[in-house]
Amino acid sequence: MSAIEVDDAGEGSDTAEGASAVPATRAHRQVRFEVPAGASEIVLVRHGETIAWDPETPFPLLDGHGDPELGPEGIEQAARVAERLASGQVDAIYVTSLRRTAETAAPLAARLGLEPIVEARLREVNLGEWEGGLYRLKVLTADPVAMEMITRERWDVVPGAETNEAFAARAAAAITDIAAGHPGERVVVFSHGGTIGTILSVASGSRPFAFLGSDNGAISTIVVSGDKWHVRGFNDVSHLG
Repeated sequence: MSAIEVDDAGEGSDTAEGASAVPATRAHRQVRFEVPAGASEIVLVRHGETIAWDPETPFPLLDGHGDPELGPEGIEQAARVAERLASGQVDAIYVTSLRRTAETAAPLAARLGLEPIVEARLREVNLGEWEGGLYRLKVLTADPVAMEMITRERWDVVPGAETNEAFAARAAAAITDIAAGHPGERVVVFSHGGTIGTILSVASGSRPFAFLGSDNGAISTIVVSGDKWHVRGFNDVSHLG
C-alpha cells in the first residue's frame, strides 16, 4: 500500500468558482496502513533458545530434522512471548512438527485456551549431513562450506541439504493455506529462523538470506491479502527485555 500525501492548503482557490469546487482546507494527514478487509494478519514467532549442542550427544532427529528441546533461556522467552501476545487478538495458533515450536507456544496457548495446530511444512530447512546440531559447529568455526553457503545464500551448498526452491515453495504454500483458512483473522505462527527468513524473503522479493538471523523469541509480522503479502514487522524483541 502506498501513502499519498497532500500538503498544500489550497492557495489560489479563493475565487467564487474555486470556493464552490474545493473545500476550505485541503490539508490531509498521511495515510496509514490498514489491514485490508478479509486479509489475514500472521504473526511469526521464532522459537525460544534450545539446549546447547554437545557433539557427544547429537540432537534426536524427527523426520530427518534435529529436534532439541528448549533450554532455560528459551522457556523464559516463551513466557515473555505469551505475556506480549495474550492481550491482543489471537484467533489461532500454529506450530511446526518440531518440539521447540510447541514448547514456545505452550504458555500462550494455555493462557488463551487455544489448541495449537501443527503445520509441518513450516518446519526448519533440512540441513542434510549437518542435521542433529552439527550446523552450529560448522558456522561457529567458519567452516569453508558454511562460509560458501552464506556467501552464495544457498542452503544446498551443505551436503544433502534442502534446496532454496523446495524450502520456499513449502513454506509459501503453508502460509497461503493458513491465510485462506483465516480470512479477517490474526494468527500466531511459531516457527524457525530459516523459515521466517524465507517467508519474509518471499513476501518482499528480497535476497534469500536478507531476513536470516531473527532472534529467539522475536516477533515478525506479515499481512496476506489474496496474492499480495505485506511485510509489517521484523525481529521485534522489545518484550524480551
